[in-house]
Order: sequence, then C-alpha cells, then structure tokens
Amino acid sequence: MDTQTHVRTAEGPTRSAEHVTELAASARRAYGLIEDVGRWPLLFAPCIWSQQLDRTGDVQRIRLWAVVGSEVRSWTSRRVLDPASNRIDFAQENPAAPLTEMTGHWRFEDPSPDSPGRLELGHRWTTAGDPHAADRIAAALDSNSTAEIGALRTWAERPEGPDELILSFSDDELVAAPVPEVYDFLYRADLWPKRLPHVAGLDVETTPADAATAGAEVQTMDMETSAADGSTHLTQSVRLCFTDERIVYKQTTPPRGLLAHSGEWLFSTRPEGTRVTAWHTVALDPTAVESVFGPGTTLAEALRKARDIIGANSRSTLRAARSHLEQGAAE
Repeated sequence: MDTQTHVRTAEGPTRSAEHVTELAASARRAYGLIEDVGRWPLLFAPCIWSQQLDRTGDVQRIRLWAVVGSEVRSWTSRRVLDPASNRIDFAQENPAAPLTEMTGHWRFEDPSPDSPGRLELGHRWTTAGDPHAADRIAAALDSNSTAEIGALRTWAERPEGPDELILSFSDDELVAAPVPEVYDFLYRADLWPKRLPHVAGLDVETTPADAATAGAEVQTMDMETSAADGSTHLTQSVRLCFTDERIVYKQTTPPRGLLAHSGEWLFSTRPEGTRVTAWHTVALDPTAVESVFGPGTTLAEALRKARDIIGANSRSTLRAARSHLEQGAAE
C-alpha cells in the first residue's frame, strides 16, 4: 500500500503535515500499539527508548529518545487518549530550539465495505530563527513519520498478535563491589573483547551527554559476537548511558531471527554490594523462525530459544563483571 504525504506550509514559521496510509486491520489494534509506548523501541526504528512518566485518566506524559536526522534527541510529550474515537493527540512540553511548538495526532479508521481503513499521523510545528534549521527539521520529521506509519501498519496487519512475538525477561547478579565500579565495567564496552569471551570484536563511539539527550551519554557500537557453535554475527547498537544509574540500549541491526531487541542494565546498592539486572525485550521475526531456530519450531518455542541464547550472553557478562571486580578487590 502506498503512503500519502500531505504537507501544508502556512505563511510564516508554522508548518503542518499529514502522513496517511491505508490500513487492512482494525483501528482498535493499531490504536493499542500506539497507546503502549513501552513497546515503541520494538515497533519504530528511530525510537531508542520510551517511558510513560505518569498518567491520569486519559491524559498521559511520556518521554522519548529517538534518532532525529543523524543525532539522538529526547523530549517529553503530553498525550490525550481518546479510545472511543481511536485518536491520540500529543504536544511536546518543552520543544528544543529552533522549535517553539510541536503538536500532532494519531488517528485510525476501520475498513468498511466501500473503503479501506486509514492510519494518519499529523504534525503541526512552529520554528524561530534559522530557516535552514527549520527545513532540516521538516526533512527529519518527514523521514521519521513515513517510517513510523509504515512500521505501525506492518505490525497492525500481522496475522500474529504482538504478545505472540514479543517477550521481556531479565537476569541478575550480585557483585561485591560498589555501583560505580560495576557500572564502569559495563560502560567500558571498548574493553569487552578482552574481558568477555563471547565478544570477538567491538568498535564504539561516544557522544557526551547534554540537555538534548536529557543527560544521557550516547554510544554507538558495532559488535561481533561469537556463538556456542563457533559462528559469529554482527550487530549495531545505540546505548544511552546514565552515570551509575542505568545503561539502556537498542540493537539497530539485530541478529537474524529477531525484528528488534532492546534492553537495559540496572544498578542498585545492596548491603553486600551491587545488584545488577539485565533486562531484555525481543520481537521475533516470524518469517525467519524455522530457518534460524530449526524446522517445525513454533513461535513459543522460538521465544524460549531466543531467551536462552540472549540470556546466556548477558549472564556471561554478569559473571565476568563479578569475577573481574571481586578478584581485583581481593588482590
């Protein structure tokens, strides 16, 4: 199905755009995918991390980290949910310059005997200052919006429901070391090829934290991972590093068999040291299940196998952190 883009530019600094596509699925299903912001990193390629900050009735506040153009940016939005009309309106709370206002909506319509369903993402924004910066914002918005409605349509139209393809799980480890030392072990990914047996190679670039990333240092990583059978695979990731608190990541090129993989490392102080927890959320690629996990593998079995493989790597990392830090303290 083709995506239609309707762009209207008013006199002055205010612009608006609507990105529309046909939808061969129920409006309710598509609406539910947008209401649940926690899964957005799995659904939308530009989205690195998303949080619901609070919700009162049908009014919700969310924070997003996403790739905009070539940079990671973060913002908070207030959303008004209208499930009866299958519509969600949103407005950024403190737009970053040159934006002075950014509002918009998601709207969904069911198919009818006479017409296909409809998925619409609208934006209205105002800028001040450099007109070239405003043009770059418009181009980035067009690129992201086109990608988002295409991805949402694909997820809404899948024969499998999201719960059949998505799994969240965690592993944890108690390390007899303070939080800053445990955090540093996981933050220093450049040292992983020397420290972790399953990491065959890794390149990392780091961008300092600033207000645009809401205090997160941004790392981009290319990692070569060794499997138990001796094979290797390459993945790319973006990490958001919040000093001594958490490291959030998303694989922007996940391994075969997965549509998406995101996660985080969480740190908490205990009397015995640091409790570090590795969270993962994965989305299966249903078209690759049998080729990756074996003929006849069901979706449920593939999720269990993915959990075992990914969990084994994170547990290996946690054990390596404990061994490295505890042995160092004993020397």
